[in-house]
Amino acid sequence: MNSALEIFSDASERLNYNIPGFPLYARKGRLHYFDKYAAPSHWHSDLEFIVVLDGSMEYFVNGRTVCVEKGDGIFVNSKRIHYGYSNTMNDCHFIVVVIHPALLGEHTQAGKVYLEEKFGSNTEDYLLLTESVSWQREALNSLNDIYQEMQQNQNPLRLMAQVMALCANIGDHIKQTPKNYLDDNSWETVWKMTTFIHEHYEDKITLDDIALAGNVCRSICCNLFNKFIEQTPNNYLIGYRIQKSCEMLKETNRSISEIAIACGFQSGSYFSYTFRRKMGYGPQDYRKQITIVTPDSTC
Repeated sequence: MNSALEIFSDASERLNYNIPGFPLYARKGRLHYFDKYAAPSHWHSDLEFIVVLDGSMEYFVNGRTVCVEKGDGIFVNSKRIHYGYSNTMNDCHFIVVVIHPALLGEHTQAGKVYLEEKFGSNTEDYLLLTESVSWQREALNSLNDIYQEMQQNQNPLRLMAQVMALCANIGDHIKQTPKNYLDDNSWETVWKMTTFIHEHYEDKITLDDIALAGNVCRSICCNLFNKFIEQTPNNYLIGYRIQKSCEMLKETNRSISEIAIACGFQSGSYFSYTFRRKMGYGPQDYRKQITIVTPDSTC
């Protein structure tokens, strides 16, 4: 049940990298670690890669959903809202590799220019990777190699070389994509509303409050959430509160009532009811289960 996701107030994500101070994450995960087989909607500056080992998953990226089958993978570009899930609640076993731009020379002038050109806002949001295309097969093999190196030797120089080769491969094939002004404007509104939720989840929040944060009416607010996040504003809020409560159950000894209030629920009993409805078991049972060692996962 262990998850590496920690969502900040601006909807960004902090990752628990394998090696402290070395911003590369490479682990295996399963969709059943997440509430209803769906990871929280989130974004981060890192480049993210998924390789499906068994099963399949739907993957949502910036308003579009694609299916990733066994043996295939997906690259998700920097600062895109994304999450993996299963509509049918079937499990999916996968490798996830997440690479921070710091490993790619973002602090050098040449690296900064290259990253903006290849992985900036005017490039493709994602790339599907299949074994039938030679350069994509090479990328999939690189991801498996990175995972194996991280688990076995953790040689930072070899890992950096593997990461550089992988990202250079993606950079050679990713395309520029002219952005639609209206969609860009809508995305900015979505960012404002989700940021408001992440900053105020512990408070009493209404639909009017969320809409006001985006300077739109209730109807447009709901339409934007449905189009770009595929959830209602209320479901997004509840899902985020549950996610934060899972972090507190895992990382603190706070009581159920304390966690309930800290996460914006009216009472411990209502929190337990909502948690059980979303997760399939109560918060106390969750706290017991997370003491069992399971792989970290993010998608």
